[in-house]
Amino acid sequence: MVLAWVRRSWSAARRPGTVAVLLPVLVMFVIGLWGLDRGGMWRDEAVTFQVARRSVPQIWHLLHSVDAVHGLYYLLMHAVLAPHPGEIALRLPSVCGAAATAGLIAALGVRLCRPRVGLWAGLLYAVTPMAGHFAQEGRSYALVAAGAAAATLLLVRAVPAARPGPWWAYGTTLAVTCLLHEMALLLLLGHACTLALARLPLPVWRRWLTAAAGVTLALLPLLLVSQGQSAQVAWLSRTGLGSAERLLTLFTGPARLVVLPYLLLAALAFLPGLPRRGALTLPAVALPLAAVPPLVLLTVSHWWPLYDERYVLYALAGAPLLAAAGAERVTGLLPRMLPHAVLSGVLGVTLAFAVQLPVLRQDRSPDRRPDNLAAVSAVAHRELRPGDPVLFLPSLARRAALAYPRGFRGIRDIALSVPAPASGTLYGREAGAAELRRRLARLDRVWLVAAPFATAPAWYPGSPTERAKLAVVDEQFVPREQVVRRGVTMRLYVRRPTPALASATEPPGRERPSAGRAGPGALGSPPGPPR
Repeated sequence: MVLAWVRRSWSAARRPGTVAVLLPVLVMFVIGLWGLDRGGMWRDEAVTFQVARRSVPQIWHLLHSVDAVHGLYYLLMHAVLAPHPGEIALRLPSVCGAAATAGLIAALGVRLCRPRVGLWAGLLYAVTPMAGHFAQEGRSYALVAAGAAAATLLLVRAVPAARPGPWWAYGTTLAVTCLLHEMALLLLLGHACTLALARLPLPVWRRWLTAAAGVTLALLPLLLVSQGQSAQVAWLSRTGLGSAERLLTLFTGPARLVVLPYLLLAALAFLPGLPRRGALTLPAVALPLAAVPPLVLLTVSHWWPLYDERYVLYALAGAPLLAAAGAERVTGLLPRMLPHAVLSGVLGVTLAFAVQLPVLRQDRSPDRRPDNLAAVSAVAHRELRPGDPVLFLPSLARRAALAYPRGFRGIRDIALSVPAPASGTLYGREAGAAELRRRLARLDRVWLVAAPFATAPAWYPGSPTERAKLAVVDEQFVPREQVVRRGVTMRLYVRRPTPALASATEPPGRERPSAGRAGPGALGSPPGPPR
């Protein structure tokens, strides 16, 4: 019996369709593992890391006030990080999600056209820098992309089926994907366009509408809760033509040598004569998948900013399918020039990978992210001593201490009132303005750890506590030392001398120079030699 199972497995593994699916999975997995431990988390990954290590009740408490959209992902990562928390474990689910997406794209190509189209599409996805970037992010987006690709494949399989089972699988997969990130709900619009382009009969529409309604109802509580947390995306800006152009280069690859052939092949996919298997054509599935969710979100965000490139990563799956279909049309038009079609397509993907290899290599550096909290913690470890009073400005500057506590071990967090896990917040609850003033009044020196934007003179915080930090430090202290690193500014402040003491220390007949404003918002280096 065992030998028979081995023979069947070996026979299946040798089928062209199986190879076409497994090879992209392997390539994407290798690219994802390459440089996975890059030596530091950036701010969003740090949030995943510190929230996922809380208890389940603490995570649930947090979701009532912030980050409800990531709730399911945090619970998943809680289980992943429980055995051995670390940067590799944090990013490994994304690597697996990206590898699964590459395989599912290949399966779509095999199902809708033929094995070599699936092979080319899956490999092309694997070598796209955008896919490689999010394969190494400790966030939910690569898993959302896998869920979206799986839901699309299940839709393709469900369309010819009269039984409800395939539609249940489609609806359940899409619901879970949307719970991982609510922006995946736009995939329903793409699938609706697919059904419209295919001119499918009314019974198919009825079954799809039932599944879509179930997905929407399942997501409704999350939509209501996240609407109350919309201030979290207040940093997003309105979109324009530049946003669409940038997304196009991300989908195809940033190198010009890749963009133009990619777009040409995608256009050729719409020529007649492409092989068809099943009720749906490949362009009818791939074009709405690649275009509809991004275009809808870009359009809405022109007036109501909600767009970010990572929110539509799942739409990337449609682009390599179109390019692979175009390559199939080329092999049909030029059969004598391309006698070995499969190898020719693989060679083309390999050339695209070689052209974009410098981009992929650079992306493995921590400097390619907005900040590196490990480096911030290293600076703090070098500059701070146990017992040093520290003021974080604003409170989110505490994220380095939460992700890498070693550099801040033993310090006195002056403003903190309730730690982050117990308070149901990301960065802890701080004391009120009056209490903070009393705490600072007892200090002769204090270290200020400030986010980059908090050092700009134009920054004006909305919180009374944050305004109290600025006011007290500016009025009662003077800067003595400064250390600036990417992502953080650290300044040591000492109490400003009283006028009587300052006058006593000056020689007679000399006027004391004005110190001027050198508070947290001042630009440039403060006086005094660095330590």
